[in-house]
Amino acid sequence: MTRAPTIARRELSSYFYSPIAYVALALFLLASGVAFWDDFQPGAPAEMRHMFTWMVDLLVFIIPVLSMGLLAQEWATGTIEPLLTAPVNDSDVVVGKFFGSLAFFLVLLAPTLLYAALLTLYGHTDKGAIASGYLGIILVGALFIAVGLFCSALTRSQVVAAVAAAAALFMATIVPAWAAGQATLGTFWRGVVNQCVLRRYEDFSKGIIDSGNIVFFIAVTAVLLFLTTKALEMRRWA
Repeated sequence: MTRAPTIARRELSSYFYSPIAYVALALFLLASGVAFWDDFQPGAPAEMRHMFTWMVDLLVFIIPVLSMGLLAQEWATGTIEPLLTAPVNDSDVVVGKFFGSLAFFLVLLAPTLLYAALLTLYGHTDKGAIASGYLGIILVGALFIAVGLFCSALTRSQVVAAVAAAAALFMATIVPAWAAGQATLGTFWRGVVNQCVLRRYEDFSKGIIDSGNIVFFIAVTAVLLFLTTKALEMRRWA
């Protein structure tokens, strides 16, 4: 995968020419700023927990928009053919696309560091909890991007890819969190719910770094990237 960094740089630069990326950036910062206001109230714990929790819900809809064209656009415009006939293999393409999108996600996240600076300036912050929250958000973002990339590999339509990714993330994140509050939920289903993304992320937002949660996010992301590579291989020879 020696050519993956080149593809990643190409993908990252393409975001800065896309109006959709700027719209997503503006909406994300606006919504996260509103969520941060609850963390900036007198007497609230100075650890940005409320904003981090809301970020996960926001990313369910933001990430599919950012990732919908990663491969779907290449298929639709025909640019996938010269890319796949170049001296690169499918894993180069998938890993490069993934890290290019992840790099832009970090750009998206960077301005929110201002909120941490404000808390530090006006209160006694729990820097460990904030750092843990950011680590968790990066892991969640990577997993969501992998889902979006997989959906983008299956279709030529960016809209279909975005809707499919958003639906999958909604079912894996928001629905289990809602179901957890239902009194009629059985023991088995409670165990299933506790494996959902939001439950896994809650520890990070509280300042708890559990190696099991880190392994979960990395492993699921790796499996999705593997499946994306296989999907790309099948479409190449279809």
